[in-house]
Amino acid sequence: MVDTKKEQERDELHRAIWAIADDLRGAVDGWDFKNYVLGTMFYRYISENLANYINEGEIEAGNPDFDYAKMSDAEAETARTGLVEEKGFFILPSELFWNVKETAQSDENLNVTLETIFRHIEESAQGSESEGSFAGLFDDFDVNSNKLGSTVAKRNEKLVKLLDGVADMNLGDVKHHDIDAFGDAYEYLMTMYASNAGKSGGEFFTPADVSELLTRLGTVGKTEINKVYDPACGSGSLLLKAEKILGKDAIRNGFFGQEINITTYNLCRINMFLHDVGFDKFSIACEDTLTAPQHWDDEPFELIVSNPPYSIKWEGDSNPLLINDPRFSPAGVLAPKSKADLAFIMHSLSWLASNGTAAIVCFPGIMYRGGAEQKIRKYLVDNNFIDCIIQLPSNLFFGTSIATCIMVLKKGKPDNKVLFIDATKECVKVTNNNKLTAENISRIVDGFAARADEDYFSHLATYEEIAQNNYNLSVSTYVEAEDTREQIDIVELNAEIKQIVAREQELRDEIDRIIAEIESPENVTNADGGEDQ
Repeated sequence: MVDTKKEQERDELHRAIWAIADDLRGAVDGWDFKNYVLGTMFYRYISENLANYINEGEIEAGNPDFDYAKMSDAEAETARTGLVEEKGFFILPSELFWNVKETAQSDENLNVTLETIFRHIEESAQGSESEGSFAGLFDDFDVNSNKLGSTVAKRNEKLVKLLDGVADMNLGDVKHHDIDAFGDAYEYLMTMYASNAGKSGGEFFTPADVSELLTRLGTVGKTEINKVYDPACGSGSLLLKAEKILGKDAIRNGFFGQEINITTYNLCRINMFLHDVGFDKFSIACEDTLTAPQHWDDEPFELIVSNPPYSIKWEGDSNPLLINDPRFSPAGVLAPKSKADLAFIMHSLSWLASNGTAAIVCFPGIMYRGGAEQKIRKYLVDNNFIDCIIQLPSNLFFGTSIATCIMVLKKGKPDNKVLFIDATKECVKVTNNNKLTAENISRIVDGFAARADEDYFSHLATYEEIAQNNYNLSVSTYVEAEDTREQIDIVELNAEIKQIVAREQELRDEIDRIIAEIESPENVTNADGGEDQ
């Protein structure tokens, strides 16, 4: 049942975000501007989060009127060490979001003020366990960028609007986050800009409906998991969907991901904080997953969900070390240098727990192309690692209209069959894109769990079938498409044609009779006689 109050709050929040974007439109390109809005939201979030944490502790200790925001910096400084250990960071009262916002209009050096505060927040974590989670977090919030304005005064004017706009957002009680407001605002912003940004924005944003489908496929029959991993985590939307579906305490050991793009890596860490994931519950790394994986000590993972980049270049066999890499060596061949898709699959399989599931979005070409890719598919099928292939509708993702697939991997399967699901019709059209509804997602997940043949929807293929098809894993090879053309009864059609021909002959006979009557000698004579008179 839809909670009307929450939906109203969500709509109000979305309108507030749109208002900020509208207010600064033209000043900053949307995709860049997103970083400023998210950075400001993050600044507000951690300010409220810290102040609330301190205030609650004081209230419990019998000091009901305590307000950290009104303390002097000197007094607050005494609590720095303890707070960094507990929360991972520290902010002086004078540097809290609301205090800075109050004086922003009259601060001629607002850009310098904010730059200093952001540096102080990052430095507060140095030397502590949380250092990696905070280092460089504000790198993409450039207060001196010409994108904000050509002069300091113009830049500060924009920064004031930014602080005011984020202050006006109804983000709910920081203690409760009834609508997961910060996280929801983040997702809305990403969608808003990804839909207009094409590949530059959409390449690392997986829409919420696809994220939900992947996570539900990966957690069928489970109420908790040890940890979730995404080898190409982008802004972290897929990782966090596991928490949303299973619940906060159902992911025992946290969230792990790797991202090669530093801007997106920073967004992912911010996203973790905005979803109230503690610094000790996530580990996000910035490096090339295929050639420099950063979580050797953390694998295996019980849930792996990913939407890796399609058909990107990688080192492949030009790097002699990779064929001996334990992630890739079992297949005896590396993914082509021009198409790294199956390298991500092999990496994920290698780091998958024996009781785990990996659900990965794939470019359709990897299901049928020959050469090294066919050899890797053969390895995966021969060793019974592929559980299911799902053909998705086209136009689900921002920046591409490709009809992608999902490959579900498991170790220790109870049978040696592969389920193929044709979900191309499971969607609704929304503006220029297709979308998976809750019903569409449930239909696919239920079909996946049932693991049975269903006309025009699913087929459970034997190992022998797949081998006979030269390890082609395209869904269309195994699931017959429904013929939606109008069915024609040939016997009935022939009878109708016979009737038409007979009727046609009757008409011809009638026309011939009329013509013969007109041309008879009697009629011609009468006609002549009439003329003579």
